[in-house]
Amino acid sequence: MPAAVKIAIEFPDKLAFLFKPAAYKVLWGGRDGVKSWSIAQALLLMATQRPLRILCARETQQSIRESVHQLLDEQIKRLGLSECYEVLQSTIRGRNGSEFIFVGLQNLSVTQIKSFESIDIAWVEEAQVVSKRSWSILLPTIRKSGSEIWVSFNPDLDTDDTYRRWIINPPPGAIVVKTSWHDNRWLSEESRSKIEFLRETDPESFEHIYEGICRSSVSGAIYGNELRRAELEHRLTHVPPEQRLPVDTAWDLGFGDQTCCWIFQRIVSEIRLLDCITGSQKPIKAYMQELQSRDYLLGTHYLPWDGGAQSLGTGISIEEIMRGAGWKVKVLPQLSVFDGLNAVRTRFPQFWFDAEKCTDGIQALRHYQWGAPTKNGNERRQPLHDWASHFADALRTLAMGAKEAQQSKQQQVDADPLAYLNLHHRAPAYAPFG
Repeated sequence: MPAAVKIAIEFPDKLAFLFKPAAYKVLWGGRDGVKSWSIAQALLLMATQRPLRILCARETQQSIRESVHQLLDEQIKRLGLSECYEVLQSTIRGRNGSEFIFVGLQNLSVTQIKSFESIDIAWVEEAQVVSKRSWSILLPTIRKSGSEIWVSFNPDLDTDDTYRRWIINPPPGAIVVKTSWHDNRWLSEESRSKIEFLRETDPESFEHIYEGICRSSVSGAIYGNELRRAELEHRLTHVPPEQRLPVDTAWDLGFGDQTCCWIFQRIVSEIRLLDCITGSQKPIKAYMQELQSRDYLLGTHYLPWDGGAQSLGTGISIEEIMRGAGWKVKVLPQLSVFDGLNAVRTRFPQFWFDAEKCTDGIQALRHYQWGAPTKNGNERRQPLHDWASHFADALRTLAMGAKEAQQSKQQQVDADPLAYLNLHHRAPAYAPFG
């Protein structure tokens, strides 16, 4: 660091542990708890003392604007460190060789994953929505001697993987500190006034937003009742596949957005959700390879209506790519969102979820909620389109695909009942759940 540089810093005493070595450093709590602000300052100061490769990650990142790039840029100026750093469009570099890298965990390439082995510090921001799949990729990869993982988040549900992983069952060596607006001595009077007003008018929201207390359920959760019933009936459990039967898949397709896929079997009156996959900014062939690597006997692949549309980039549809690989594909007609929601609700009592393999999908369904009410009150309220909506959309595909399959089955039975029984009847390998 240049000798002439003077650093003016005010740092919360409670968070001084950030400057001490530890394998895991976890900051969690309510809004205005200076978590991100303090971590940004600590990392920038540490990276002036010695060259560090710092990974700044979040679950989804469609552009650099969604990262902490701007926050770090602001803190560089605030601390008077402009002579120490070069702020580029997609990265920040220190004059001493330090580097800040920004990624979305959902759309990591193989090359990026391999490069994480040389990371000194990985900071996962907005970690409350990070999936189990993303943690399973990131954690084993940050393995340089002396490397650290920093986690910051405001908790949502106590069933979320991040909350269970870092707060309920933190790993050995983790320093876990809760912080809230009480610890923010720089809190403005305007913010303090808003906090006090919410505490008086909506104590439950105040406790969640500013005190960091988990919600029991998402406000306006679309499938809240259905999931509670599934829990009471123990339909979130271990669901082994029936090896002699094929598995079907149901998709929500995206490239900039997430692609999500449920893997399921229909056995008697049950729909068993065995597994799920998700990702972002990957070609469909990457998901096909992942499916094949899981060693399932693949059956029918149900695609939403846009699966039959030609891609502007390739001129080939997802349906054509799958059929070209010898896969059996069914593209479903375009239906309204509300017809799809009704189809899911109708089928939900038949759903059995593998709680372990479907963790990310179940987490998304718990967070799937209605959007803000319409201004004029005349239009129907729409589901919120966010990180949680993609697995819910894939579940609509599943429900509508199951409906079509049932209708097709009934048509075969009506046409020739004896031939259908001879062709399709098998004794189950084990009794249905429940």
